[in-house]
Amino acid sequence: MEMIISFEDGKKVNAEYKGMTIKTDQPVKAGGSGSAPEPFSLFLASIGTCAGIYVKSFCDQREIPSSGIRLVQTMNYNPEKRLIDKISIDIQLPDGFPEKYRDAVIKAADLCTVKKHLASPPVITVQAGYDNQQDR
Repeated sequence: MEMIISFEDGKKVNAEYKGMTIKTDQPVKAGGSGSAPEPFSLFLASIGTCAGIYVKSFCDQREIPSSGIRLVQTMNYNPEKRLIDKISIDIQLPDGFPEKYRDAVIKAADLCTVKKHLASPPVITVQAGYDNQQDR
């Protein structure tokens, strides 16, 4: 698997992956134009949307309408560490959601692949070299 990261003007950085372009930018206060989410916002969104797809799939498999369900993700920022130290996801179920599935829908959200990767993080290495296609 490979993802290609490229740059545009200003603070815009894009990722090409699986035939799609994921655009990022920085907010105006950080020197960007605010034209796209910043990378960290995408990271946080990937957690909630990943849990969301598991909840949606759970409901779809049981023919339970998902239109009234929403997930509210809350992040706690630790100023000493300057990092998010807790993320909570509250699955808000509409009236009429079958009570017998309440615990199961939580378990479905817990299957999120992003969450699993955070629990057992990959090793990340960084190196620099020259593009093999360029004469150097």
